[in-house]
Amino acid sequence: MVYFQARIQENCRVVSLMNTFGNNFRCTTFGESHGKALGVVIDGCPAGIPLTESDIQPLLDRRRPGQSDLTTQRKEADRVEILSGTFEEKTTGTPIALVILNKDTKTEDYIPLKEIFRPGHADFTYQAKYGTRDFRGGGRSSGRETISRVAAGAVAIKLLGYAGVSLSGRVIEVHGKTSPAEMEAEIRAARDAGNSVGGIVEIVVKGTPPGIGDPVFGKLDALIAHAMMGIGSVKGVEIGEGFHAAELFGSENNDEMTPGGFLTNHAGGILGGISTGEDIVVRIAVKPTPSISRVQKTVTVTGMPATISVQGRHDPCIAPRIVPVAEAMIALVIVDGLLGQLRYSGFKELLKNNPA
Repeated sequence: MVYFQARIQENCRVVSLMNTFGNNFRCTTFGESHGKALGVVIDGCPAGIPLTESDIQPLLDRRRPGQSDLTTQRKEADRVEILSGTFEEKTTGTPIALVILNKDTKTEDYIPLKEIFRPGHADFTYQAKYGTRDFRGGGRSSGRETISRVAAGAVAIKLLGYAGVSLSGRVIEVHGKTSPAEMEAEIRAARDAGNSVGGIVEIVVKGTPPGIGDPVFGKLDALIAHAMMGIGSVKGVEIGEGFHAAELFGSENNDEMTPGGFLTNHAGGILGGISTGEDIVVRIAVKPTPSISRVQKTVTVTGMPATISVQGRHDPCIAPRIVPVAEAMIALVIVDGLLGQLRYSGFKELLKNNPA
């Protein structure tokens, strides 16, 4: 029995990491922070959609590091290349493979971290789960992994445009401050002190038709929350009034309806797990960057007490660069639901035209 338990644990470590997102618009990401490349394979994109690298690159550029002194100074062009799935600059309906090469890795910065766990990172939990970890920037747990999601999200955003759906995100708070000048000052002060700060990001989706999402376990808001919490450093999600709804009366929180539509949008565009047609409003709480140069207590991989000061190139606040990532993930959820609804609607139309 002990032998079989050991073999089960060993096998689970090999196969348990999930890297695929979506059902109708299915994305499988690959690559590590300090590997040769990162990328994504998209399955389920309809044929005939105009698509070139220039459709994808702008979103990657918004996420790209090293664009100001308040972000990591890692210099990456993050140029995307389409390897498959298009012909004559249009999608063919076959898997779309996208790849982004890593150019500016400095693995030597991470050698001192090989035998020690960084507080706030996934070092300890990856080691506990798999018995091994990629200490070079965190491997798959690195924020750089999100570049694959952004590439896939750019394709989803292009597709959503044909359905009249648009979205935008912005940082609305950093360390409790809400004006741009105050937010920048908080980030700069934290950086200069060898520390970091968190923030709140808001994403608004316009034009989603009513009826997207499924009851019970396929609720649109639940899928959005799942997508948002799947982004590293996101520790909270709210939709519409969110936590503020707990402070309201039902008469204040309900969105009254008239023949002309809803009078308010406290629900954030989703009722019963299904879109109402109103704006979908989502906010996420982003924790402070865990890589800081201030000395912290930790342990080694053998469990011995130690102290650590994380050096290298890190964002003093992750929130600004998470904006395009959050937009991409919500786009993937919406396009997945929209394609599912179109298939459902098409089946209903088939039954209507061919009654039993």
